[in-house]
Amino acid sequence: MVGSALVRAAKQRGYSEILTRTHQELDLLSSEEVDKFFAVEKPDWVFLAAAKVGGIYANDTYRADFLLENLKIQINVIESAYKHNASKLLFLGSSCIYPKNAPQPIKETDLLTSELEPTNEPYAIAKIAGIKLCGAFNSQYGTNYISVMPSNLYGIGDNYHPENGHVLPMLLRRFHEAKLNNDQTVTVWGTGKPKREFLFADDMAEACFYLMENYQAADIGELINIGTGEEISIRDLAYLIKKVVGYEGEIVFDTTKKDGTMLKKMDVSKLEKLGWKYKLTLEEGIRETYNDFINNPDVRL
Repeated sequence: MVGSALVRAAKQRGYSEILTRTHQELDLLSSEEVDKFFAVEKPDWVFLAAAKVGGIYANDTYRADFLLENLKIQINVIESAYKHNASKLLFLGSSCIYPKNAPQPIKETDLLTSELEPTNEPYAIAKIAGIKLCGAFNSQYGTNYISVMPSNLYGIGDNYHPENGHVLPMLLRRFHEAKLNNDQTVTVWGTGKPKREFLFADDMAEACFYLMENYQAADIGELINIGTGEEISIRDLAYLIKKVVGYEGEIVFDTTKKDGTMLKKMDVSKLEKLGWKYKLTLEEGIRETYNDFINNPDVRL
């Protein structure tokens, strides 16, 4: 989803020499394959969007996989970018890097000020390591590596897996299938009380290119948040998705399931001061995402 959004943004800006590889074409877990790719292609700019990702269930269940695979991806790509003289790199982290009970809205300076949310701690630790690795390269070798922290992303090409996906695409699939099956109820995990901030992936891609084209790592500092600065409860999100899909049944909240972090609103004032603000509202973005879902059956696998 994120990589595709970045490619669309690059093409819209007129970039023609865009290097992409699928997982089948290039295994980022292999240091040998990654190094060979960089040695042959010698990219000038690198956008590190690849990661092992998932929702609460996946993060809490596959804890070793999330930590190990994300560390490998980051180390392999960042080290090869340096070794083969990439002039600029952008590393995409996640809002889950911040403490479980961080003050709201969450500022970049809140990183590592208290404990993480236990359900996604391995993923968060891997992403924090990526931020610190970029910063260490900048400090020691004078590289130009930028770390950005997007809020919860959704959009075209999302992961709609019924258990391992993130909350928004997972709910889109549940409501869509319930509508087709004429189900009387749709179950939403948790109490519905946690609040989340959602950013359409194409807006995120626009922000990434805006930063790469106009700023250096020294201008930005260790990291910068990318988001809307607006939040919605999972309960209200469920009812909004129900509206977009056109489902007419009832919503049931399964309070035996974990809620995760209650609040995760990002402070995006740093990015706004640099001149960028998001475009699509949440409802507009959900409608774009749902159109992608119903028109592209392959994304549901």
